[in-house]
Amino acid sequence: MSVPVAITGRDRLPLRRRLMPLLAVGAARMLARSSPRRIRAVLGFLRIGAAPATYNQAKGARDAVVAVSVLCAGENCLQRSLATTLLCRIRGVWPTWCTGIRSPPFRAHAWVEADGQPVGEGYPAGYFRPIISVPPKADPYRLRLRLIIGRNRG
Repeated sequence: MSVPVAITGRDRLPLRRRLMPLLAVGAARMLARSSPRRIRAVLGFLRIGAAPATYNQAKGARDAVVAVSVLCAGENCLQRSLATTLLCRIRGVWPTWCTGIRSPPFRAHAWVEADGQPVGEGYPAGYFRPIISVPPKADPYRLRLRLIIGRNRG
């Protein structure tokens, strides 16, 4: 059974800004065919050294991915969320990548969160229960530096 899908809110990017989103979409397409364990391992490795993404950074990446890919603009949530995450990583930041479920009725979904909010989704926070998530990895050197700077200010 197929579900009718209306693709809305899809802008065109200038030619000079399409390369990175297209690369992210291509890599996401290959990664989406992997097992959940492999996806989690690859994303866990890629997040190292990236700063946490803000909502606007993640939304910009999602909009760029949707602009260059009709599949990502439709119901292909896994590829869209992976491409958004990969494009954020190319830009030096990392959102929280999530996949989860909702029941009843059962529904699986993959999405990206930043600043504690789902990015570009029509659902509120907590609508889906995360099963797998890959948040930004805290850099111990940055945390230590923040603690040192904070102590010296007081």
